[in-house]
Amino acid sequence: MLLAITIGSAVSELIIIAAILLVLFIILKLGKFLIGLILNSILGLIAIYLVNTLFSLGIVYNLLTIIVVAIFGLPAVAIIIILKLIGISI
Repeated sequence: MLLAITIGSAVSELIIIAAILLVLFIILKLGKFLIGLILNSILGLIAIYLVNTLFSLGIVYNLLTIIVVAIFGLPAVAIIIILKLIGISI
């Protein structure tokens, strides 16, 4: 009887440790994703700002521009610039 209690508590402790490790792993992966998204948006907005000041394109900073640049990064900035040059604003 004493052995059954010890094995049961050891298994429950292992399950708790595994759950904690799983939660930490998910938080770490989500954190890396969010940091990448923030860095993409900052670099993209800096690039749009520099292009606006150097070439006076008049690209507007709105929610759609920020979302597109945050998700796709610098290639999205290039596409936004090309669209602005051909007369399409987002």
